[in-house]
Amino acid sequence: MKHIVVPIDFSKESINGLKLAILFANCFGSTVQMVYVQKYPSEMSRMGFAEEKKKATENFKELVLQYSKKLTDPSRLSFIVKKGRVYSEVVNQAQAFADSAIICSTHGASGFEELFIGSNAFKIISATELPVITIRHGSIVRDIEAIVLPVDASADTRQKVPISAEIAKAFGAKIHVVGISQKDNSESEAKVAAYVKQVSEFLKDKDVNFIVERKIATNITEATIKYALEVNADLISIMTEQDESLTSLVLGSYAQQMLNKSPIPVLSITPKEIFIMGSFSTQGKPY
Repeated sequence: MKHIVVPIDFSKESINGLKLAILFANCFGSTVQMVYVQKYPSEMSRMGFAEEKKKATENFKELVLQYSKKLTDPSRLSFIVKKGRVYSEVVNQAQAFADSAIICSTHGASGFEELFIGSNAFKIISATELPVITIRHGSIVRDIEAIVLPVDASADTRQKVPISAEIAKAFGAKIHVVGISQKDNSESEAKVAAYVKQVSEFLKDKDVNFIVERKIATNITEATIKYALEVNADLISIMTEQDESLTSLVLGSYAQQMLNKSPIPVLSITPKEIFIMGSFSTQGKPY
């Protein structure tokens, strides 16, 4: 997380994403770049492109003046105004930097309405392999002290572990490893038990503070959120999945449910190919 991109439409909700980005930036020593995207001419508002850009620039200068002082290094806050489709421009901007991440609100208004409302809200996550942290409307930005890491029977469930461990180390947080098995499914229980053991060994090796819980549930999302609320968690770490029955850039039902329902910020990681069976990896390196 050397560089954090934050989509901004100047609504109260999108500023919440900026606040969360600053929290992470201060822990990781990251730069933060705010991004406003002007729509294509056919979709633009009454104001002309030049006037809209001028207004956005003025608003950004006010935000820099107000929020740069909240960073340990005020010079690390910047902004850019782009043109195009919001989700693709945000993703492209983030991917232009090494070791970058995206942090944003899941609600907004104005020029970002299509991004933050409805199924299009998930395109920004589906279109990138970068880590994306989302915060819902009304959520309070606070230090990360407890991270819930659900482990299910899917092979890629472990790929979120390395970055979750990095975040836990940076904040001094405890990870709650929650093995969630399907009800009346012995095969699922066996896989989850094996994966939880691997995750525990990894976290122990990295000297990360953690505890392990086991749950039996019919709905993984509901069980995860319920547990996260019980332990007063500050972040939930999940793997996303594409719904192959739908068009591209559409998340599967599990990720959609989590992003729609979780009152707690969510770290979304897109699965990468698992190169060694029985292991979990990040950036092609097996663990």
